[in-house]
Amino acid sequence: MNGRTGAGRAAATSTARAATPRRRVRGRVVAAFALWAALAPGLLPADGAQAVARAVPHAVPRAAADGKPVVQLSAKEAGKGGSLTVTGHGWRPKALLTLLICGQNMIGGSNSCANGDGRATTTDAHGAFRRKLPVAEPPKPCPCVVHVATVTGAAAAADAPFTVAGHPVAPLPRETTGGRLAVLAQPRLAGSSGLLTWFGAPAQRELTVTVGNLGPAPARDPLFRVGTSHGVFAPKWEEQQWRGTIPAGKKAQIRLPVELPAGAHGDYLVSLAYGGRTLVEQPWGVGRPWGVTLFWVLLCAVIPTAVFRIGMALVDRVRPHRTDRTRRRSAGRGHAAGRPAGTRTRTKDRTAHDGSTDGPGMPGDSGGLPWFTPDTAPSTTTSTERPTSKGSA
Repeated sequence: MNGRTGAGRAAATSTARAATPRRRVRGRVVAAFALWAALAPGLLPADGAQAVARAVPHAVPRAAADGKPVVQLSAKEAGKGGSLTVTGHGWRPKALLTLLICGQNMIGGSNSCANGDGRATTTDAHGAFRRKLPVAEPPKPCPCVVHVATVTGAAAAADAPFTVAGHPVAPLPRETTGGRLAVLAQPRLAGSSGLLTWFGAPAQRELTVTVGNLGPAPARDPLFRVGTSHGVFAPKWEEQQWRGTIPAGKKAQIRLPVELPAGAHGDYLVSLAYGGRTLVEQPWGVGRPWGVTLFWVLLCAVIPTAVFRIGMALVDRVRPHRTDRTRRRSAGRGHAAGRPAGTRTRTKDRTAHDGSTDGPGMPGDSGGLPWFTPDTAPSTTTSTERPTSKGSA
């Protein structure tokens, strides 16, 4: 009994020793595959990276797993005149994006970016994109970033650090205000369009933002910058000062008016900046002023009608007038042509009954036919009797 037990233990020990190298090899293979899956999105093209990310869930970056868009660059440094490839994923499908190289970490908004050398791209059905971007020097010194943001729809943005070789480098600007404000809630645009806006009047809204003071000092009468942009154009900024004090560690609700130019329509983006930083960006869809279109349609229909009526009035005024004699002659001809056959006889009888002494067809007969003249009138002496035939009595 003890001999059998000892033999079983010895066999189990030898089997475990033989399985140990296999486990080590398997662990090394799994570790190598995991390392390759983590590095594959940066080494393969955009399509290959998407395939690896879908096949191996652990290869997706943590930012993309959190629902935030991700931007990756083919190079961390390049000089002016060169180019780099920008790839990204985790964006909204079929979204229009803008790619810009900005200085000072884009503090101050798009005014610190090389807007003239930017590029636009559209994400695919999986929210990924791949686009070449020319390297240009931004108007502000580095540290620089490649800024990618959506143009329409829900606002989304991501930055990737980048160095422009040969471009000046300067420290980031310090905040000159007393407090450090941050947005605590989603902004909203309050208000609606009226009848005048339908006819092209400027659209007006009120931007409501809840901000908190994260700095050690209170913010007294903070000066904000409100900008509106349309499409890929840079925003137009307007300074607005909010009257009030936000103590340190406290929050406040700020309301600032926003107005667009007359006749503006389409997709706009409202930006709010403070202390050289863009705090929020809120999309704003403005309807087309159809009243203006209706006005031009009516104008195009009324003007030709009015010109026609004026022209006809001028023609009636310039046309030569006919004399009274011509009018009476035309009227007589018209009456004669329009009378039935028996009317002539009745006219002659009525004239004879009235005591007229002139014969029919004479110049004094006012009731005679107008086309008979004394030369062509039938003679009253002409005999109308048929000649007698030969041999008749």
